[in-house]
Amino acid sequence: MEFSKFGKRFSRHTGARQLMDDLGAAMASEGPVMMLGGGNPAHIPEVLKLLAARTHQVANDPREFRRMVADYASPAGEDQFRVALAALLQREYGWPLGLENIVLTGGSQTGFFQLFNLLAGEFDDGSWRRVLLPLTPEYVGYADLGIDEHLFVSQQPLIEHLEDRLFKYHIDFEHLKVADDVAAICVSRPTNPTGNVLTDTEVQKLSALAADRGVPLIIDNAYGLPFPGIIFSDARPVWNENIILCMSLSKIGLPAVRTGMVIARPEIIDAMTGLNSVISLAVSSVGPVLLRELVETGEIMRLSREVIQPFYRKRANQALEWMRAALAGCEYHIHKPEGAFFLWLWLPELQITCAELYERLKARGVYVLPGHHFFPGLVEDWPHRDQCIRISYSQHTDAVRAGIRIIGEEARRAGA
Repeated sequence: MEFSKFGKRFSRHTGARQLMDDLGAAMASEGPVMMLGGGNPAHIPEVLKLLAARTHQVANDPREFRRMVADYASPAGEDQFRVALAALLQREYGWPLGLENIVLTGGSQTGFFQLFNLLAGEFDDGSWRRVLLPLTPEYVGYADLGIDEHLFVSQQPLIEHLEDRLFKYHIDFEHLKVADDVAAICVSRPTNPTGNVLTDTEVQKLSALAADRGVPLIIDNAYGLPFPGIIFSDARPVWNENIILCMSLSKIGLPAVRTGMVIARPEIIDAMTGLNSVISLAVSSVGPVLLRELVETGEIMRLSREVIQPFYRKRANQALEWMRAALAGCEYHIHKPEGAFFLWLWLPELQITCAELYERLKARGVYVLPGHHFFPGLVEDWPHRDQCIRISYSQHTDAVRAGIRIIGEEARRAGA
């Protein structure tokens, strides 16, 4: 069958599809699998217990149950949840938000598809505008979201070497160019895949730069503050009318309900509401109804601060310890884990590409993500992108430890 240009573009093999195909294959496998490649959050017992209790509570309330599964919500998303979220952000940070500033989407991925193609691409006058990613590596899921090719432009980071074989990426502001064809600047904080958290100073500089050029700054907050709060360094959340803040319920522990949140000025919210109504009539109310009470009472903040963040901080320290033991004698560097739930491993003397290392690991039941997928918009040849892999430490500790041991073995075999 012959597909359209659109069909060919969005059905091809991509990094995001590789990630999700691997995740599905791993979950369906009957053999031992070490799933260190996906973005699935950990199954934290206290979180699951709370979600189960809330599900029973909603199921036993006829009105709430109808709202969750039997009635369409507004195209902007379930109103009571949006009111509760606006009130929470007002209380915590003093942000002047109302319903007109929040839209829900069918997961963050859908939200970014809408945002990127609203703001960038081809315009009526024939001009072309792009999204600037000021720091790479950056999230694999962005790379293929443009309706047309070449939607992104990015640049190499500065690399700061730290003690104990750690390093950290920084934005190279000295060489950062916001060209006339840039429609928006976008960063993730914490960054997926590296666990990097942009400093408050870096965010302030980007915000000022975006405002000066008259373009919005998009901050992907899927792992960040106020929830799920998977940040291990000092960081202050920020929003103003020139910032588009994107959040998610996935990393709280609800990846299957596909609920994203976009916080922005009203004209952007109105446009995305229109897109929701055309593409899906309305977005799911399951996640919003389940979590409305937690957001309304602020319990979601306690859960993030006292349960979720400490859980992943402990996992990060464990994974670092295991990685150092597994790679003893190799030449390696690990990005300082400041948030999210990934280790970003750099093997500068690797004698094969990270894609080949990925295949060798996969053959042994270890699923990671090869690093070359995480450099959207970077046109120059940079060997660094073929020397890195992303490793998730969110899954069962036995699988993570065994997988890291095999990564060390294969790294040595590959000359690292």
